[in-house]
Amino acid sequence: MRHFITRRSAKVFALGAVATLALAGCGGGSLSGSESGSPAASESAGSGELEKVVVGVLAIAPSAAMHYGIEEGIFEKHGLDVTLETGQGGAAMLPAVSTGSMNFAVGNPLTVMVAKDKGLDMKIVTGYSNSYAEGEDINGVVARADSGITSFADLEGKTATVNAINTQGDLTIMEAASLAGADPSAINFSEMPFPDMEAQLELGNTDAVWLPEPFLSKALSNPDNVLVGYSNQEAVPGMPTMVSFTSGKYASENPETVDKFKDAMQELLVQAEENIDDVKATLPDFMTMPPEVAANLKMEQYEAELRTEQLNDMGELMLKYKFVEKAPDLGSMTVE
Repeated sequence: MRHFITRRSAKVFALGAVATLALAGCGGGSLSGSESGSPAASESAGSGELEKVVVGVLAIAPSAAMHYGIEEGIFEKHGLDVTLETGQGGAAMLPAVSTGSMNFAVGNPLTVMVAKDKGLDMKIVTGYSNSYAEGEDINGVVARADSGITSFADLEGKTATVNAINTQGDLTIMEAASLAGADPSAINFSEMPFPDMEAQLELGNTDAVWLPEPFLSKALSNPDNVLVGYSNQEAVPGMPTMVSFTSGKYASENPETVDKFKDAMQELLVQAEENIDDVKATLPDFMTMPPEVAANLKMEQYEAELRTEQLNDMGELMLKYKFVEKAPDLGSMTVE
């Protein structure tokens, strides 16, 4: 039987993540613009050789922009040889970033803000992707069509599954339920990887699941499933979904490298948004996805500039639902 992580044990896991920093390595495979999969090693700037950096990414569709950046030579143009390491979630990548086995990562901004609140010195480098303020969004909550769950209010007393507890999924679902007149504290949250969620929903092991693309489109292609709603749009319209980040230590010790990475990301994300079909074309290899599925995916909005207003709104919700002890100070956790 599958074991779920519930909200009750979330603080134990959060503290455990801090305690395991010294043991951190980074799981998952690596993809690179070179043959090396080793941690970063600075090359001589005077020699004109590329500087190697390791960047953590999630195995979800928006990460395709990073693969696109490597294929297009954008990082190389800025003097970087990038190796990508896949992780299961933003929280799972924090120890690797903190210890330096990953130099940068692309993940959920909420995870970075929670880490900062718990004493981990993390720095946001750039924005990365955002959800849509209206219309079809890029993640949503799905239930079985025969469950009677048709709105966020119906989740009261039910189990909703997210990829990681104390992150955007449960935060936005609770706020959406609250706005719909339900008691958010009466929702039981469980945790599992995105690829497992639809099967567990079908088996009745959970009542609703929070899914990003491509898992959302796949789940909704099954007539036995129904869209409950887009929790991001309910909670914080246009919410940033991912940012790039590094550790404070790495940022202070390697300012030139951070500047190179920041410049590369700014160029990459503009180009990715303007050439979204080319970004989608990397998905079949990256996620072993049929080309026709990749071509029809709704992608997140790529943008390097931080949406500070939405991030501050998110910070207020984090305080409201006790994800943090005090509202996050974006200025103190952003690379200048």
